[in-house]
Amino acid sequence: MAVAAGLRHDAGITLILGGARSGKSRLAEQLAERRDGTAVYIATAEARDDEMRARIAEHKARRGGRWRSIEAPVAVAEVLRALPPESGVVLIDCLTLWLSNLMHAGRDIGAETAELLAALQAVVFPVLLVSNEVGLGIVPDNKLARNFRDHQGRLNQAVAQVADHVVFTAAGLPLVLK
Repeated sequence: MAVAAGLRHDAGITLILGGARSGKSRLAEQLAERRDGTAVYIATAEARDDEMRARIAEHKARRGGRWRSIEAPVAVAEVLRALPPESGVVLIDCLTLWLSNLMHAGRDIGAETAELLAALQAVVFPVLLVSNEVGLGIVPDNKLARNFRDHQGRLNQAVAQVADHVVFTAAGLPLVLK
């Protein structure tokens, strides 16, 4: 993804959207690697089966030793607030799994989104967030899937509003939206 060289990530908040296997995580990692100092990876995935364990291992191997990983399936806002100002760049991957975890736990999505937005607006270090764009397909045929899609769309819009940069990724190619 050499195209990432033309993208800016000076500081602030960057939201990277895209579909499954669009290259969004790799792009986020490349943008983070441009920063000096430490890099913190806030992981929202839980290894519930062999396939997910393999995906997590692939991501860890690709990142290398510079990264400090923090597993936060639901406590993303709390982790952001607890990080010291000198944390360096922070990458949150991904909001889609975070939302799924929140829904599975029966949490208040509106309240959790507000907490995340408040934490993002208070940070003094650069933050990259990865999230899936799930609203480009057909309307799901069941209530749970429709609720998830609707919550994801609202979450992406809310984070995009506070973000300094928003990038949509398709087929490994970034398109700068903001």
